[in-house]
Amino acid sequence: MPRAQIKDEKTYQKLRDKGESKEKAARIANASANRGKGNVGRKGGKNPSYDDWTKDELLKRAREIGIEGRSSMTKSELVKALRDH
Repeated sequence: MPRAQIKDEKTYQKLRDKGESKEKAARIANASANRGKGNVGRKGGKNPSYDDWTKDELLKRAREIGIEGRSSMTKSELVKALRDH
């Protein structure tokens, strides 16, 4: 059943089947519906790669987006959690 907040249900379902979170799948599906699939990946951020961030910076970002268990994570675990969110 299509959901009103999801603009590209097919893309959303493919992403969910691959294991992406509901939030991330919806964000990508809606962006692809608005800007076209070819343009979504081209829009890059200005921040450096998470690998270049300090652990304190990673912890701060994880706190901002509400990642559970962040205080006991290693730097590499924080990077993975942030990328997978």
